[in-house]
Amino acid sequence: MKTKNIPHLAVQALIEEVMVHPKPGLVDPVSHGAHPDMDVFTFISSALSLEPYFIDITNLAIKFSQKDLRVLFSQIRKLGMKAEKTMFQATRGINTHKGAIFSLGILVTATSYELSHRSALTLLGIKNTIKKMLLGLTIHDFSNIKEKPKEELTAGEKEYLKYGLTGIRGQAESGFPIVFNYSFPFLKSTNITDRNSQLVDTLMVIVQHIKDSNLVKRADQLSVLSWTKEQAQIYFQLGASQTVLGNDFLKKLDLIFADRRLSLGGSADLLILTIFLDLVFD
Repeated sequence: MKTKNIPHLAVQALIEEVMVHPKPGLVDPVSHGAHPDMDVFTFISSALSLEPYFIDITNLAIKFSQKDLRVLFSQIRKLGMKAEKTMFQATRGINTHKGAIFSLGILVTATSYELSHRSALTLLGIKNTIKKMLLGLTIHDFSNIKEKPKEELTAGEKEYLKYGLTGIRGQAESGFPIVFNYSFPFLKSTNITDRNSQLVDTLMVIVQHIKDSNLVKRADQLSVLSWTKEQAQIYFQLGASQTVLGNDFLKKLDLIFADRRLSLGGSADLLILTIFLDLVFD
C-alpha cells in the first residue's frame, strides 16, 4: 500500500457505499429512500468532488512532524470546512457527505500518518492515532453549547443537549469501535462472495450496534433506536442476504423507512469507513 493510493480508495469507498442496495431509507441505484432531493448521481458527483480534499489531508498527514496529533486534527478540520463548500457546489446545495467529510477525513488522515510514519500499517496503529488526534474532542465541542442561541446549534449539538448523545464525535473520539470491533471484522470474515450482499449485511451489523444520530433526528425520539436494532436482528434471524426471506424483509423495511422519512445516515458513514479499511487491507 502506498500513500498516493489513499485518496483514490477514499473516493471508491464513497461510491461503493451509495451503490449498495437495498439500504433502509438511504439513497441507492434503485431508490432515493427518505431523501427525495438526491439520487445516486448526486452522490457520485459529490464523491468525485472530494478527491482533492483527500489528497490534501493525505499530504498533510505525511508531512506532519509534531508530537501532539490534536494539532493535525485541527488542521484537517479546517480543510474539511473547505471541502464542505466544494461538496455543496457539486451537489447544488444538497448535503450528501458532510458526515463522511468528518469521519472519513479522520480515517484517511490516520491511515496516511501511520503508513508514512511506521514500519508497518496495522489496525491498532490506525485506531490509536485516531484516539490521539481526537483526545478531548467531545468535551471541547460541547463545552459551551448551552450558551449558544438555539438557532445556531447543529443537529449533533441539539441531540447532545436533549438526549446526551455524543453522535459521530463520540464514536470518532473512541476510535470508531463499531467499525474496528464489529463491522470490519465481519466484512473480512464473511464467506459471501457477492460484494453487494457483503456490504448489505455489514450495514446491518452496524445497525445492531450504533446509536444513529441521523435516525434519532428524523424520528425525534430515542425509541427508534431499539426498534431499528430489533429489525436488524430479525433480518439476520431470517438468513440475511443469503435467503429470500431476508431479502424480502429488507426491501419492506426500506419502504417503511422511506414512508416514515427515516434514514440510517450515521450507519452509512460507518459503512463507508468499513469499506475504506477493507480496500486498504485488501
